[in-house]
Amino acid sequence: MDSDSTVTSLGENTENFCTNPTRDILAEGITNLFKPTIERLDERVASTIQLQAELRGQLDALAAQLRDIEKAQSQIPEFADKVKELLNVKHKVTVISNVLVTSQERLTGLHKLIEKEQRRRQALLDSALSTNIS
Repeated sequence: MDSDSTVTSLGENTENFCTNPTRDILAEGITNLFKPTIERLDERVASTIQLQAELRGQLDALAAQLRDIEKAQSQIPEFADKVKELLNVKHKVTVISNVLVTSQERLTGLHKLIEKEQRRRQALLDSALSTNIS
């Protein structure tokens, strides 16, 4: 059988599976294409989560200050409405932060899967090379 076979099914030619350089190069290229993007996304999500936490702290402090002002101003209704709006914004920031944390966890998992696949492919390639050398 020709070594440049285009067999795509593992069942058709098991021996050719480990030694198909086109498939290995293509898989490595795809993996290398996505890895930097996932790493950049992971960094940006981590940065955004940190900023969200800082924003949440600032919103808490601002809400406390507004409550103090509201008490000092004898319960002026417009302040009460602003405090409610601020609390709604804080809730939205918390929801967004939770979504970002979940997204980062998924990106981390995907990153780990990509690394695992790279190690598996490298092991297959090393095994195939050592078999061909022997």
